[in-house]
Amino acid sequence: MAQDAIDAAVDAHNLHADSCKTTGLFLQGANGWSPTLYIRLVQDYGLENEVAQHLAATYGDKAFEVAKLAQVTGKRWPIVGKRLVSEFPYIESEVEYAIQEYACTAVDIIARRTRLAFLNVQAAEEALPRIIEIMGKKLKWSEHKKKEELAEAKKFLYYEMGYKVRSEQLTDHGEITLTPMDIERYKKRFHMFDKDSKGFITILDVQRVLESINLQINECALHEILNEVDLNKNGQVELNEFLQASERSAEQLSGSHDQMCKESAKVGLESA
Repeated sequence: MAQDAIDAAVDAHNLHADSCKTTGLFLQGANGWSPTLYIRLVQDYGLENEVAQHLAATYGDKAFEVAKLAQVTGKRWPIVGKRLVSEFPYIESEVEYAIQEYACTAVDIIARRTRLAFLNVQAAEEALPRIIEIMGKKLKWSEHKKKEELAEAKKFLYYEMGYKVRSEQLTDHGEITLTPMDIERYKKRFHMFDKDSKGFITILDVQRVLESINLQINECALHEILNEVDLNKNGQVELNEFLQASERSAEQLSGSHDQMCKESAKVGLESA
C-alpha cells in the first residue's frame, strides 16, 4: 500500500524516484514464520488451534513471546491462553505484550492492537474490564485511573464506533399489556441487573448477577439468550425490551398451563 501511494505521487507530479528499496524486506516476526508455525504453538504451549493460528498470523515468530506470557487456564484444554471474549481468539497475554510495545490506553488495545472494536463493539465492551485490570496491574494505575480509562474506552465505543447511535429510536416499542403491578415487578428485576442505572443490561450485568448467586451458564448460551431479547440488535437490552420478553414468557407459561388443562379435561371425558 505504501508503494502504491509513492507511485501515485511520482506519477501525479512527475517526480524522480529510484526503484523501491524495501521490496522483499521482512517485517518483524517474519524471519522464522512458516505456514505450520501455529502447530508448534499448539504442541509446545497447549494453545487452542484457533488462537494459535491467530497468533502465528498476527505476530509471526514473535507469537512464541506472546505464548510465553499466557496464563494457565485451569482446564484440561487449552492448557494456556485465556480469551478476552469467547467468540474471538484474542487472549489476555496479548494485552501484556502490547504494553511492552508501549500501548498506553485501553483504546490502544481494543482499536489499535486487537482491532476488536472494529470487529464487534459489544465484544470489545465485554473485554474492557479485564483489559483494564491487566493494564492497571502492569502500569500501576490507581482506581481513579482505571475508572477514567473505562469511561474513555466506553465513550470511544459508544460515539466514535457508533455503538449508541440511534439505539433508542431503533428499539421496538411494541404495545405492552402487562398489568401495572406486573410492570413494577419486572422493573425491579430489571434494575437488579442494571445496578449502575445505565438504562440497559449487557451480558456483563447478567454474569455479575449469576456469579452473586453461584450460578454458572455457558457464555455462548448467554449470548444466544440475550440476542433473542435484544430486539434492535444493539448488543444491550433496554427496559422496554425486557418488559416485552417478560410478557412473552408469561404468555408462554399461561399457554402451557391452558394446554395442560385442556389435555386433562380431554382425558377425563374419554375416561367417562
